Amino acid sequence: MASLRSPYDPRNAELAVFQALLAACKEYGGKKIVLHDADDRKLSYDDIVRAAFALGSSLKKGTRRGDAVGLMLPTGAGAVITFFAINAYGRVPAMLNFTAGARNMKAALKAAQVKRIVTAHAFIEKAELHELVGKLKSEAEFVYLEDVRKSLGVRQKAAGALGPIAPWAASANPDPGAPAVILFTSGTEGDPKGVVLTHRNIVANVHQILAHVPDALRLDDVLFSPLPTFHCFGLTAGALLPLLGGMKSVLHPSPLQTKIIPKRVEQTGATILFATDTFLNQYIRACAGDELGKLRFAVCGAERVRDETRQLVRRRFNVELLEGYGATEAAPVISVNQPHHNHHGTVGRPLPGMEVQFEPVPGIEKGGRMLVKGPNVMQGYLSPSRPGELQRLPSGWHDTGDIVVQDEDGYLTIKGRLKRFAKIGGEMVSLAVVENCASTLWREHEHAAAVLPDKRKGEQIVLLTTFPKADRSELQRWAQDHGVNELSLPRKIFQVIAIPVLGTGKMDIGGVQKLAAEIAARNEGGVQAAE
Repeated sequence: MASLRSPYDPRNAELAVFQALLAACKEYGGKKIVLHDADDRKLSYDDIVRAAFALGSSLKKGTRRGDAVGLMLPTGAGAVITFFAINAYGRVPAMLNFTAGARNMKAALKAAQVKRIVTAHAFIEKAELHELVGKLKSEAEFVYLEDVRKSLGVRQKAAGALGPIAPWAASANPDPGAPAVILFTSGTEGDPKGVVLTHRNIVANVHQILAHVPDALRLDDVLFSPLPTFHCFGLTAGALLPLLGGMKSVLHPSPLQTKIIPKRVEQTGATILFATDTFLNQYIRACAGDELGKLRFAVCGAERVRDETRQLVRRRFNVELLEGYGATEAAPVISVNQPHHNHHGTVGRPLPGMEVQFEPVPGIEKGGRMLVKGPNVMQGYLSPSRPGELQRLPSGWHDTGDIVVQDEDGYLTIKGRLKRFAKIGGEMVSLAVVENCASTLWREHEHAAAVLPDKRKGEQIVLLTTFPKADRSELQRWAQDHGVNELSLPRKIFQVIAIPVLGTGKMDIGGVQKLAAEIAARNEGGVQAAE
């Protein structure tokens, strides 16, 4: 099968998201099956377009063009169709993270001025979110898809039937520079902020990916994604990339169903899997046979890929693992390794159209704080302190907050977030190095480092681990044998039942820090203490 795209052409991004769907429908054929849901529904382009027109015709009531409409649904056909339904009539879907808790969700609703939330009775029931809904009712009106479907009248059904025939007349056709979606930061470092991505941002990122890996993605590929659509990786790569690129997507409602997902990957004939390192590791260990053996490769983002995960998937299934890097603010993909140019330990080279620059950081010799600019970089932020007011990026550059090294061939290596460095004895020490050491020594377990105050040195590093027999002296001997700086060793090791994780699969940095502080307060000595 031929590759999907030639080199990146910025003109491909000059479409609104829904118009890009209609263009894909025309290019690849309306009857092509492009979405396979968890309930075994298989939808064509025509099915999705008709449903979006009919649903959007009803959902637009009581709202105006440009209004943000909350979307609170699990990954699946319902979320995808509702996303396009809101977009088709010029409203802006605000993707709500229902795992974030009532406080963070209220802050998100306030920041984006969301007054209506679209969800489903079945989802609220199954996910047991009644208490959350109760806490949010005073902030926004809830609209349930089951009720909307029952109330569809002649006009809405006609919109569904006629929309595909005369789509350009029936739907809104906003400027590509207008807001297309609002996503939210995790809120682990303060109140969540709304990230406003334009139509151009989203569509450009899809075409940047297609141009970056033209020989890797084929029209007969089946992309499997269990990642939440309230996370930009799950939305853009997991849901929109295959739809706009002519490929079939298989969606799964929760990445946490580790025993079910490998079986579905096998049953659906998936050839590409999107995941995070944490989830992929769990899927591999849940396999009883060759469930992942049909994959051509897996793509991991959102967190660092550990060597043991890469080796495990290669050894068990002979599957290549490609590591990428992104940020919600960049729609989200900034860089990714390519199948024939896969440099382990790096996150690949920047996508076409991306610019990067590095600001020096005192105490760090190699690399710098990376800033990025490109057609996929957001319009700006919304914050609860200034509701509805777009805070634009200065000069279009986004500060990633990550310390990054770029080699002579252009490959990027992430050294860690600037906020995830400790200053010990005048040196900057990355918490990621601490976690890498523990992960290499105790491969079967989870580890997370945190920074706590230290009376003598200002700061100290502690390690949370799920390994019940973790011993600091053993870690120290390993570090000495492998030439690791003594400063990169944790002062104390705390044993925990589980490492805090966000609903996106990323480590909950705020949760890790809080848990470490609580354990330290209860147990001054720790499990293993340095002399």
